[in-house]
This record gives sequence, structure tokens and C-alpha cells, in this order.
Amino acid sequence: MANVKLTNVKKVYSNNVEVMRDINLDIKQGEFIVFVGPSGCGKSTLLRMISGLEEISSGTLEIDGQNVTDVPPSLRGVAMVFQSYALYPHMTVYDNMAFSLQIAKVNKKEVDAQVRRAAEMLQLTPFLDRLPKALSGGQRQRVAIGRAIVRRPKVFLFDEPLSNLDAALRVATRMEIANLKESMPDSTMIYVTHDQVEAMTLADRIVLLSAGNIEQVGSPLELYANPENVFVAKFIGSPAMNVMPCMIESTGSNTQIKVANTFSISTPIASPEGDAGKPGFFGIRPEDLALAKEGEAALLEGEVSFVESLGEATLLYVTIPGVEDAVISKQQGTVDIHKGDTLRLTAVPEKLHLFNQDEQSYRCL
Repeated sequence: MANVKLTNVKKVYSNNVEVMRDINLDIKQGEFIVFVGPSGCGKSTLLRMISGLEEISSGTLEIDGQNVTDVPPSLRGVAMVFQSYALYPHMTVYDNMAFSLQIAKVNKKEVDAQVRRAAEMLQLTPFLDRLPKALSGGQRQRVAIGRAIVRRPKVFLFDEPLSNLDAALRVATRMEIANLKESMPDSTMIYVTHDQVEAMTLADRIVLLSAGNIEQVGSPLELYANPENVFVAKFIGSPAMNVMPCMIESTGSNTQIKVANTFSISTPIASPEGDAGKPGFFGIRPEDLALAKEGEAALLEGEVSFVESLGEATLLYVTIPGVEDAVISKQQGTVDIHKGDTLRLTAVPEKLHLFNQDEQSYRCL
């Protein structure tokens, strides 16, 4: 298995549209890296550039220390699992998994050993004689993964492999992929998804992309707890972080911020010199907004405009005077709160987030 290094990588189409901008990323051997972001952010394009299916306009790509920027896909030592299963419908599971090795004229005994090893790993041994049409969607995706495993690639590439599965199958197959990675600790895997739940549960590190740029790279909990900008703060987490404009009133070890001229908050997040009196953004995650007890000072106060009861949790949408969007508070279980009620909310200072007028976090400045 191998490391992957991208240096100043760009992708420009013939009409001078730049879709990937100066991508610099170092992926270590054995890492499970997830590219995540909204539709059109460039995550699949970046994966295809690593595989060789998309040409790199400028910059360099190294796999296992070798420059493979201009090397054909078949010689890069990568194997790709696509969103569509792309199985040969007339071939059995065994033949689908063995085909690439047979084309490479690998010894028959070695082919058989490799196929059966992968089938056992993916719990496909009982289905080796079946055609794809006799398999479920999850089983077909496992065959596609097995076809990649038998090639013993340096790097595994997954392009939204769970998108065609229903919710229950998606959870089950996600667990199988996690178990697969655990059984192959030295394998390097790069996985593309638009689903942040997949990213948070599978990744060693997440690469969050937006409009062809890398917004932040880090562990799932790093992106959740310390987002570097407003985009990351609102993309990671469900429901999204509440973010609202504010004014920064002072600097020093404690920063006073004013939101919509209706309430003022003191936070231990120190703002850089020169930002006093400037606009910025204040953020708090829905799960960090607790119901204020009687006599306790409230951080926010407003009227409940909508209630979503989800069983395991209740989402309360609260209209705050002077704040454009409703603020969401996530409470565990069910609560006896209804539309039209006045709600007082509080949060510990350590859970507050502050961003400057360029939407960059003060924690990362």
C-alpha cells in the first residue's frame, strides 16, 4: 500500500473554467480519507484525477513516492469502486471478481486463492456461482469492492459507492466498509461522498471541499468542534450550526459581541487586535442550546415557530427578534413545548463560536 501526495494540482477545462484550484494534500499509507462537500464542489473530479480518468491540468500527483501525473490509469496501482456496480451481467460473482486477474494472465491457482480470500472477507462465498441479477444491491456493491480487492492495488478509490442503496442497506454496507478497512489496516483508501454521516463515521480524516477549494482537512471531531470557517461550521453537523451576524464590541481575553442589537454575549474567545467594532458572525450548534432554568440568565429568547418531534430528539425552531433565520435548538427525547411558546435558551461559553467578517474562525486565526 502507498501514500498519495498532491502538489498544486489544478483542473481547467477547455473553456478556461477552473474547477480545482491549487490542491495540496498529503495522504499517508493506511489512512481512510473521505472527500466530502456539496454537489459540484469537485470531490469526484479530484478522485478521478487521482485515478487517471481525468487529466491533471497542472501540478503533480505522487503515489508511493513516484510521480504518476502522466502515467496511464492501468499503471498507477489504483482500483476504483464506482457508484454504479458496473458488473458483467452474464458472468458469475466468481468470474466478475476474477476477470481482471485473468486478463493479466495470473496463474489460475493464484486467481482462485485471491478470489476466495476476498469473497470470505466480504461474506460472498455462498454467492460465488450466482449471476448479479440474483443478488441484492448491497451484495452487488460488495462484489464490486471484491473485484477491487483481488487486484491488490496500492490505493483504493470509492466514488459514492452507497448512493444507489436504500437507507437500511446503506447503513449495513457502511459497516461492512468500516470492517473491511479494519481487516486491511495498511491499505490506503480514498472515499467520495456527499453524505456527512458517512464521512463522520468512516474517515480517519475528512477533506471538506467547496467550489474546487479545500476548506478544511482534519479528523471528523476536529471539523465538528473547531470549524475553520462558516462554511465548515454549517456543513458539518445535522442540523447545521446556527450562525447569525453580530458586532464585535471589544477585544482582549473576553470578547463582547452584540447580535441584532437585541442581546449581548460575553465569550472567552479572544478576538485579534483591530477587530473591535467590526461585524462578524456568532455560531452555536443546536445540540449545545439548552433550555434555561427558572432564574437562570438566558443567552437567547424568542417564540417557537415550529416543532419537529423525531422521537429520539425534538427540534425547536425559535424566532429571535432581529435575527433573520430561525434558531434551532435540539433537545433529547420529547419535550412539552409547542408552537407559540416563549423559549429561553442558554449555552456554556466554551461551546460558542466566533467568526470574523471574512467568515474565518477566531480559533484558527
